[in-house]
Amino acid sequence: MLPQDPVILLSYVNTKLRDDYPTLDALCDDLETDRAALEATLHAIGYDYDTQQNRFL
Repeated sequence: MLPQDPVILLSYVNTKLRDDYPTLDALCDDLETDRAALEATLHAIGYDYDTQQNRFL
């Protein structure tokens, strides 16, 4: 279960991307999470996924 608070979610996802997953797709597949919904949630607080850096900026 992913954190519901968007700011905590941002920190959680970026940590997971840094430490455990080479791509956002890999993270979403493993955690059975809808990538579009995750990106929309983080976009709503001003963050978008950067494929080059493999994190939300």
